[in-house]
Amino acid sequence: MAGLGIGVSRLRAATLAVSFDGDNLRVAAPDQHFLVGKPLERLKDAATVTFLSQLTVFSDAQGTVLKRSPIERLVVSYDLWQEKFSVTIPGGGKRSIFNVSAQQAESWCLENLAISALGLPTDRPFWLRFDLRSNYRRDIGSVVGDNGLTLSGLMIDLFSRKPGAGDISWTRRDGPFRLLELPRTPSGRGRIG
Repeated sequence: MAGLGIGVSRLRAATLAVSFDGDNLRVAAPDQHFLVGKPLERLKDAATVTFLSQLTVFSDAQGTVLKRSPIERLVVSYDLWQEKFSVTIPGGGKRSIFNVSAQQAESWCLENLAISALGLPTDRPFWLRFDLRSNYRRDIGSVVGDNGLTLSGLMIDLFSRKPGAGDISWTRRDGPFRLLELPRTPSGRGRIG
């Protein structure tokens, strides 16, 4: 029991590192790993695992939503022979990385997620939430239409229901932040074609 308490405490203590590239807010969660547990088992059984992620900016600590990023799909596969991971973020600006370690794949995924900072006052506080959830590919089929993922379908069907046994589902909320105080990073960070 003591060992479980330590793990839960550390998980709850994990915070988001937020940076600003002049256009977008970007997150990092170096102590949080998602290529573990059941998703990792599925990958090593030659299955593809899809993670869904979303960033939300709040204007106050009570959770007044200021803006939400579109839901991103992170499609992860594992090469059994090379023991390396590949990740693709499908969509209009399709991005991919191939033959990397689990840690490199996780870092790349987070580096490629962003939310526009357009309209955020530079001197006012804001809060940020990062949601990430693993899902079987077949579970996603019910909410993917001809035009791709639908926000309402995903929000209702995936983020609001309980994850399946062993699925990864976590939310990190942190703040307050101010644009003026955030570390600056080069624009376009993490983009690999």
